[in-house]
Amino acid sequence: MAGDQTTTVLEVAGVHWASEKATVERVLGRRPGVLGVEANPVGQTATVTYDPTRTSVADLTAWIRDCGYHCAGQSVPRHVCDPAAEPHGGDDHGGHRPTADAGGGDHGQAPHAGHEMGLGGHGGMTPQDAMGHGGHHAGMSTDDMARDMRNRFLVAALLSVPILLWSPIGREVLGFTAPAPFGLRDDVFSLLLSLPVVFWSAWIFFDGAWRALRAKTLDMMVLVAVAVGAGWLYSLVITLTGGGEVFYEAATVLTAFVLLGHWFEMRARGGANDAIRTLLELAPPRAVVLRDGQLVEVPTAEVVVGDLLLVRPGAKIPVDGVVEDGDSEVDESMVTGESLPVHKAPGDAVIGASVNTTGTLRVRATKVGADTALAQIVQLVQEAQNSKAPGQRLADRAAFWLVLVALIGGGLTLAVWLLVGAVFATAMLFAITVVVITCPDALGLATPTVIMVGTGLGARRGVLFKNATALETAAQIDTVVMDKTGTLTKGEPEVTDVVVDGMVAEDVLALAAAVERESEHPLAAAVAAHAESLGVPVLTATGFRNVPGHGAAAEVVGHRVLVGNARLMADEGVDLGTLGARRDELAGSGRTAVLVAVDGRAAGVIALADAPRETSAAAVTALHEAGVEVVVLSGDNEATARRIAGQLGINRVIAEVLPGDKAAKITELQQSGRRVAMVGDGVNDAPALAQADLGIAIGAGTDVAIETADVVLMRSDPLDVPTALTIGRGTLRKMRQNLGWAIGYNAIALPIAAGVFEPAFGLVLRPEIAALSMSGSSFLVAVNALLLKRLRLPAPEAPAATAATATAPQPVSR
Repeated sequence: MAGDQTTTVLEVAGVHWASEKATVERVLGRRPGVLGVEANPVGQTATVTYDPTRTSVADLTAWIRDCGYHCAGQSVPRHVCDPAAEPHGGDDHGGHRPTADAGGGDHGQAPHAGHEMGLGGHGGMTPQDAMGHGGHHAGMSTDDMARDMRNRFLVAALLSVPILLWSPIGREVLGFTAPAPFGLRDDVFSLLLSLPVVFWSAWIFFDGAWRALRAKTLDMMVLVAVAVGAGWLYSLVITLTGGGEVFYEAATVLTAFVLLGHWFEMRARGGANDAIRTLLELAPPRAVVLRDGQLVEVPTAEVVVGDLLLVRPGAKIPVDGVVEDGDSEVDESMVTGESLPVHKAPGDAVIGASVNTTGTLRVRATKVGADTALAQIVQLVQEAQNSKAPGQRLADRAAFWLVLVALIGGGLTLAVWLLVGAVFATAMLFAITVVVITCPDALGLATPTVIMVGTGLGARRGVLFKNATALETAAQIDTVVMDKTGTLTKGEPEVTDVVVDGMVAEDVLALAAAVERESEHPLAAAVAAHAESLGVPVLTATGFRNVPGHGAAAEVVGHRVLVGNARLMADEGVDLGTLGARRDELAGSGRTAVLVAVDGRAAGVIALADAPRETSAAAVTALHEAGVEVVVLSGDNEATARRIAGQLGINRVIAEVLPGDKAAKITELQQSGRRVAMVGDGVNDAPALAQADLGIAIGAGTDVAIETADVVLMRSDPLDVPTALTIGRGTLRKMRQNLGWAIGYNAIALPIAAGVFEPAFGLVLRPEIAALSMSGSSFLVAVNALLLKRLRLPAPEAPAATAATATAPQPVSR
């Protein structure tokens, strides 16, 4: 049932090759209750959608271990959340209990003695586990796995040197003449030296191939295992039957080059995961909690809803909460991307992992564990990184068939060369080269690495893409429709003009502010705030009387002051005189005009409007420079909407649109051939966000809008709209470059490896060179993805320029 679905991101550690993700996806995809799996070899995670009534995180964790990989549960900030817990506080579903056995054995075994089980405690490991990634590699970080790959490479490289020297190549090509030690034959000596290479350095290939075949799939491990195994076993047979031409040097040098290339590739891939690692480490590991009147320091994961936390200056706020006591400036930049500290006072919400800078706060915990904003951001970013762009789904299918083509091609190459009269050793050489060079690892890495970098780049700027499709769609947008109130504007009224007649402006403002301080109306608060910002005298009002729908009246320092609309003035018998025309002029220009009368005489007009956000003009300029048309979509009247559009440099306005008709307007734009992004923040924007090709929600908006959108702007900054589109375009460009390289490489390399050009041009590739080019291809794909970090993103204008664009805010209604 559609309603019985839960999505979680699980740890899958030990996935070294891009094509290995098929093993996880196929094994989990066949399990009961699993509805969808998307594995990410770069992030070492998998997004799993499942039916919580039929399976659980504990079962999924055990099944991943059955594949030979390490999994402690969900990929979450460990010191904030329990990895083995069910998402959203799910129960145990019939007694499922998380286990942490090292090898994916019996699920009912005793809980772990720790994930730290090392070489000295293999438990129920198979020999393959102990020698390959299923064993002591379990739980390794990406850096640890890269170091292990390096160590395996060094062993293979060091032993390959003497093997190469005492091989036919060393004797015939390099002119090496020294006899083998201890009176051994060259091939016997090479056999002995090759044993550590094959049974340790190269064992990860055989282990991975076994896991892939057990999962009924084909991946790169199968190809390398076939190539190394075939060359070494053929040589072994020749050695044991009396000697002849052998390929020990081909097997060992091939192993060394593959390990070298993937060591470099893994280091490059590690850089692609910087953003998520930073997020996972943001929250503090411990929190100071006030319990029974005593301050107690506890692990952050043990904080519960309702706990009162003490947060000292300079400390990180452990979990989401509400300030109960204290005032301070809080730096939220690492979570929301907001560069300036935000003032917090009692009643204000605070975000876990943000930094308290100046004062001491007492914070009541409202959200803990997986419910915190940080944990949800981590999950959102990981789900986006694990999701597949449409192009990657095709590449994944192609990678599977490419492995099959390589195996069949290797067999055909062997057969054809034997048929044309070549010796078996030559035919075997060409066959091994075909199998090695056709490896689809570059194809498998082509887009996941780019998506990792792109989503990470967005996360640093507070732009959260929900999936890879959103990234790809962002690159194709040519029209951005922006809701006006709350998106282009702050949604808060500000005073823009004070016009007086017969009195000093400061005096009129001081009298009006005294009355407005007694009112709860948003316009009244704006007048009072403006007076305070100008430093006018603070007067006291008495006898305050609210006139619903019209305004208010009070006595202020002996004067009877009226503040309100024209109807109030008419009811009170106040003649507006020349101020009447000014009031009509301001109202006609789209501002809200508030009249002020003192002792029965019109004294002034205060004009208010909804102020644009400081970066709205810069955002529109950046979109125009990118060739994107900007459209204002508003429920206000035409004149009002056009005023704000003109102020920000927007040419197209769709005004007087009812909330229910916004989606229809988006459809009209799409039918005219436009690729449309909708930017909004309210419940009334949700249908339009869903209808648009790309829905972008302002982070300060409603939950409905955020849930419906494809992209969330954490900072509520319009400038992040062109940032999102720029990241999308850069990401798609890198995807195409990588896919083009991976496909082109295989198209060119395969015929060369098969020896097609050998008769005419003498062009031959040995397996070692094929391995180097194959590994180099994967490395180049990873490095090209990392170059996305250099993408130039829109930057805010200088403060002076920005302020100049916000001098004439747009009107609101009273």
